[in-house]
Amino acid sequence: MWIKVILLVAISSVALIGLRAPRGARHLALRRVALIAFVLFAVASVLFPDVWNALAHVVGVGRGTDLLLYVLIVVFLGYMTTSYLRFRGLEIQITQLSRRIALDEVGVGPVQNREPTSAESPESPESTGPTIDDATAPA
Repeated sequence: MWIKVILLVAISSVALIGLRAPRGARHLALRRVALIAFVLFAVASVLFPDVWNALAHVVGVGRGTDLLLYVLIVVFLGYMTTSYLRFRGLEIQITQLSRRIALDEVGVGPVQNREPTSAESPESPESTGPTIDDATAPA
């Protein structure tokens, strides 16, 4: 019975961590602490394999290998979540850089997204700044 509660809490924790955006140095520090904990946990598992069976009986699982499989599933779910978030962030950065390079190659400065003032008429090209249409029009 305990294993169900533990697994539900672990899966919920992974989901909450996945929904939260990384925040720089703190996020990196947590990843390093998690890596160190994993290494220590793996070493302890190799040196004392019977501990898995004892832990499995405490949480209500028949064998230690089954408990190890459950833990592996939760860890893999966390890995998938963080990898997806990291990959999505890289996609956004690449898209922004590609757009900036394309505009620079065309010779368009920063495109201004502003509303014209009452003194400027929306029909005059001077009032809105450079646009992509201006850069691609023949000179």
